[in-house]
Amino acid sequence: MKQKRLNYGYAPGVVLSLVVAVVSLLVEQAERLLTGTVWLEGLVLAILLGTIVRTVWMPSARYHSGIHFTAHRVLEWAVALMGGTISAGVVLRAGPVLLFGIVVTVCVTILAGIAIGRVLKLPTKMAILIACGNAICGNSAIAAIAPVIDADSDDVATSVAFTAVLGIIVVVALPIIAHGLGLTAEGGGMLAGLTVYAVPQVLAAAGPMGPVAVQMGTVVKLVRVLMLGPVVAGFSLLHARTELARDASICRFGITRFLPPFILAFMALMALRSVGLLPDAVVVPLHVTSNLLTIVAMAGLGLTVDLRGVCAAGMKTIACVTLSLFLLGAAALCVVRLCCHA
Repeated sequence: MKQKRLNYGYAPGVVLSLVVAVVSLLVEQAERLLTGTVWLEGLVLAILLGTIVRTVWMPSARYHSGIHFTAHRVLEWAVALMGGTISAGVVLRAGPVLLFGIVVTVCVTILAGIAIGRVLKLPTKMAILIACGNAICGNSAIAAIAPVIDADSDDVATSVAFTAVLGIIVVVALPIIAHGLGLTAEGGGMLAGLTVYAVPQVLAAAGPMGPVAVQMGTVVKLVRVLMLGPVVAGFSLLHARTELARDASICRFGITRFLPPFILAFMALMALRSVGLLPDAVVVPLHVTSNLLTIVAMAGLGLTVDLRGVCAAGMKTIACVTLSLFLLGAAALCVVRLCCHA
């Protein structure tokens, strides 16, 4: 009976988060119908709309437990299911030289992005979110990393908002940049796969350069997405070690101390998909479910964020995202030049 009362207590906040998520999906659909493409995804819209609602209206205490549940527990479920959508098999199509270049680009971008954030005096966790978002797969990476490092809601909202907006600029500018640099279709697609943060946007950026660019960009982008697993696990281990160092009373035994259950589920599903034990018929439902849960979680997260706090960190965050993107672009161009002459 006590558990039932507790779950019922989640209802107002969960329903509010669902409403914001549904409105976000409707706005995304309106974008698609009016412009033919989606510039701001439902995930970004959910956190922005949630933040706007929270800024103009403070939810009362009865909403708090449900909003917290949605922003944290539901997000963990989404991250766990995300593992079933990633397969290591795509690595074989990339080739050893390109694969090495992608791994190095992601690692260098993350480390340098964190350093840039710290130089700009951004909170460490926000610097990590921005660096991982730029280096791997934008909003999905930010959503996956946030619960692992126990990031603040304000940091997540700010990272998602600014990374998404500047990511759109990259999509528009990339075909022009590739043409100006005299890149082949293969090279242009490779550059798109290494720099653009979402698979649909890779298609949009590589499309003007032809089908070869689209194919190459998709393969490179999927390998980049594959890096999410090791990076999430690595930050989980690092965060757990930091917590142990701060509090010696924390139990040192148990794998879930270092890798939370949702990360273990993520890795297990990723492994099953990679070895072919997860049927293809299951992958699409997993992807859809994970995406929907992430949107609901981002709506809940937005409902905990005051827009004034996001705006206060504006210029530093823009500088950090921009410098990280320039660094990513430079590293990506080096890989393109190397692979196209290998």
